[in-house]
Amino acid sequence: MDKREFWQLIESAKEVSKGDQTRQEQALINSLAQYEPQQIVEFECMLREYLIEADDFNVMAAQKILNGYVTDDSYLYFRCWLIGQGETVFTNALRNPDTLATVVQAPYQDFEELLYVATAAYEQHTGKKADDDTEDAFPRSVASARGLDYDSGSATKGEDWTENQLPKMLPKLWKKFGV
Repeated sequence: MDKREFWQLIESAKEVSKGDQTRQEQALINSLAQYEPQQIVEFECMLREYLIEADDFNVMAAQKILNGYVTDDSYLYFRCWLIGQGETVFTNALRNPDTLATVVQAPYQDFEELLYVATAAYEQHTGKKADDDTEDAFPRSVASARGLDYDSGSATKGEDWTENQLPKMLPKLWKKFGV
């Protein structure tokens, strides 16, 4: 699987879901389950690479404005949501998170379920369960073994900020969602 296929899967699932994340998750699992196990593993690895790429203080600032708070989990799930919006939204947000003001309608955004689609697709394709003896072959285990750890293996890029900087950092988001 290459980056083009990764984004095609994400965008196709988003399109058929019509904004329903449960449907998006299921569409992604169903599509991904059609791939060979190694390609499903590669999807997981690319997902983790994008999660690490999006680990940036500017992205975190956008999440702070949208959610009103930042925790490790909420920040991770927000980055999942960002990936789930497709390549254009993702790329634009990494360049300038203020572009999200034209995309986001409601303040709280997350897509935690994206973290589990490769495992579900792998199980569906192979008939094996994550708790079987073959767990080492599962997408999450392989990605972790490759050092793609979005929890402790990622260092947030950019410069940290304080809350009083947010209105000037991301004025469009602040105007729409700031408190």
